Amino acid sequence: MKQILLLVLTALCLQNCYREQAVSITVDFVLTVEDSDYSVPSRILLENKSTGADNYKWTFEGGTPASSDRQHPDAVLYRNAGTYTVRLEAWNDDERKSKEYILQLDSAVYIDFEIEIPVNNISPVQALISNKSSGGHTYHWTFVEDGETTSSNLYNPPPVSFTEAGEHTVTLEISNGRETFVLSKNIVVLPAMSLDFDIIPSFDDEDMEAPFTAVLQNQSVNGLQYQWVSENGYISNDTATVTTTVKYNLPGAYAITLNADNGKEIKSISKTIVVKPNSNLYIMKDVKLGIKPAHASIGSFYSCALRKVITRDEVDAQNGQLIDFAFFGLDETFRYCRILSPDSVGNYAFYDIPDARHTSVINVLENSPIVFDETDFDSMENDDILAVLPVAENDSGEEYFTADIVPRIILFETDDGRKGAVKIKDFVSENLESYILIDLKVQKNKIKL
Repeated sequence: MKQILLLVLTALCLQNCYREQAVSITVDFVLTVEDSDYSVPSRILLENKSTGADNYKWTFEGGTPASSDRQHPDAVLYRNAGTYTVRLEAWNDDERKSKEYILQLDSAVYIDFEIEIPVNNISPVQALISNKSSGGHTYHWTFVEDGETTSSNLYNPPPVSFTEAGEHTVTLEISNGRETFVLSKNIVVLPAMSLDFDIIPSFDDEDMEAPFTAVLQNQSVNGLQYQWVSENGYISNDTATVTTTVKYNLPGAYAITLNADNGKEIKSISKTIVVKPNSNLYIMKDVKLGIKPAHASIGSFYSCALRKVITRDEVDAQNGQLIDFAFFGLDETFRYCRILSPDSVGNYAFYDIPDARHTSVINVLENSPIVFDETDFDSMENDDILAVLPVAENDSGEEYFTADIVPRIILFETDDGRKGAVKIKDFVSENLESYILIDLKVQKNKIKL
């Protein structure tokens, strides 16, 4: 009997002890949106913090997968924006509990826009902006118009005008309520059309005398089509965009007009040139001709056609026939000087000139029947005096001059009949770099055109 009673008491004790040791459940979990990206598609990561449970049931409203019975489920994918409930239910033999989390996911945001510039991007520019974005709740545009920042909150902003040349930034900010997305694009505005041109006389017409030819050099900015106009002038290409030529046969004042069009506006600019009567006379001043030892540095040969001094090393087969005369000075004392014909320079220790021409020279006018002095030289504004001088008939042969008379006038006539006068203004003694300083007047052509 005692044994039976002991067994009953032991069973009751064990039963009470079991009930006192029942495990209590706590349900908890941490939900993290992957990369903090709440714009769908989004993934959520789950960390189960529950205790005391033997079984689990996850429910993912709107998610993939929709549920799981794993204690630690894999990431869950959400493809659509919305508000969803994530629920965890946990239990054991004695207890069942649950926890819910409300998940808010945002629309996917696509941000883009296009800028259209009608006609061209020459100022003034009116930019048309077309919004290609989606998924945003609010839109905010900013752009700089001529130094002032303006903005718009419309989905498509109104046209934006730009007149200041340079690069302009257009910025769009989109918000879906939680995140903000930003996109900027630049447009380049070219300077407004401006007109200008240069009138560049041809080398032979630097004296602005008829017949006159000049290059018209377009210096305009951002014109697209051009039209050149000049009454009584012949323009070689009246629609040239860069350069063209204009010719006038008679003296007078002439207006040259350049019209330009860039598709947005038309502008014109005019300039006037004065073409003088033909004097048939080239005038060169302050020309330096070196003595024989300075032939390689200063130069002793002169070409009226090229209007330049030609040094020893510059003489070639092309310019030899253009040399009109040479200066021979024996040394820095100028005790023996002559203006030479190009075909005789070899007799005075110069190298022969290729294809040299003959020039008649009167070196010492005081021994000549021709009366022509400094006053005559200075007063010449055309070739009337030169045209009648019998220079070739009075070529002075072997006569030479020194520095004892300053100024000295020397006459010459080229083989093609052009007559000229040299006025020696100074004899400059600088050892082996000594030279004479001259002014020169010569006919352009034998016969005035």
